[in-house]
Amino acid sequence: MARRIRKRGQHKYHGTRRWGGGNIKHRRGKGSKGGKGFGGSHKQKWTWILRYHPDHFGRESMASLKKEKPKVINLWEINKLVLDGKLKKGADGRYLAELKEFKVLGTGKMGFPVTVHAGSFSKSAVEKIKEAGGDAKLGGQ
Repeated sequence: MARRIRKRGQHKYHGTRRWGGGNIKHRRGKGSKGGKGFGGSHKQKWTWILRYHPDHFGRESMASLKKEKPKVINLWEINKLVLDGKLKKGADGRYLAELKEFKVLGTGKMGFPVTVHAGSFSKSAVEKIKEAGGDAKLGGQ
């Protein structure tokens, strides 16, 4: 009977005993894989480690784990908050954004005058905020 679907890779080995694995004794246990688990990962499995687990060896220092990285927000995100109506206008006609735990980065454009209170600013963020008629203030000033 003719086959309807041609699966060359499997059909090639039909009728054989070992499917291209050599002697029947081969491919028996973990020894044929070069060791159990991550054994041999600094020797015969090194290229596999580099490809599939490049960060497996080494660790972060305790100092880097303790150091808290600041939360960041971009100008386009602040602009989106204004467009979505999540920021309210102050008495001076500017929108007010209280972002004390954030660092403001300069990616994007400011389309509205916004007074931003933040933990820190990048130079480009301060320039763009001031160009739009806003004000950049550190912390709770």
